[in-house]
Amino acid sequence: MSISFLRCLAIASITLLLDQMSKWLALTNLQMGVPEPVFPFLNWLLLFNPGAAFSFLAQGSGWQRWFFTFLGVLASIYIVVMLRKNQQDGLLCVALSLILGGALGNVLDRLMYGAVVDFIDLHYANWHWPAFNVADSAICIGAVLIIFGELHKSFGKSPQSH
Repeated sequence: MSISFLRCLAIASITLLLDQMSKWLALTNLQMGVPEPVFPFLNWLLLFNPGAAFSFLAQGSGWQRWFFTFLGVLASIYIVVMLRKNQQDGLLCVALSLILGGALGNVLDRLMYGAVVDFIDLHYANWHWPAFNVADSAICIGAVLIIFGELHKSFGKSPQSH
């Protein structure tokens, strides 16, 4: 299945828009650090993460803001190049588009707030998964789709006779 470059950019843009809209809603409706129960396993919980995934390097002195911003911009440029080269692989393009939209969403947060806005708190009893957002979800879904696509390609090949 082939997918056009413009459709890829549309998927990334929609992902970015959903991410930023959800963060705006969290910022305007939630109090910092105060959980709002939604389901027995889910809270809305506004937090700022100055680090990366799982708050990696969150305790840094501020340099990590620019490091992760730069990394996000570089990754986004690389993804755009990959999208241009791989339009014939629809699943890969959708996956990369989700990752692109998510990466740009988190880059925007770092530029606007100095940290990433997180607000989804999954938990069981007293165990909490690190808070995350729509951008993080899109990045994870994109990564899973890439793995799935590569596994499908690997296992879908017929054995070659020697």
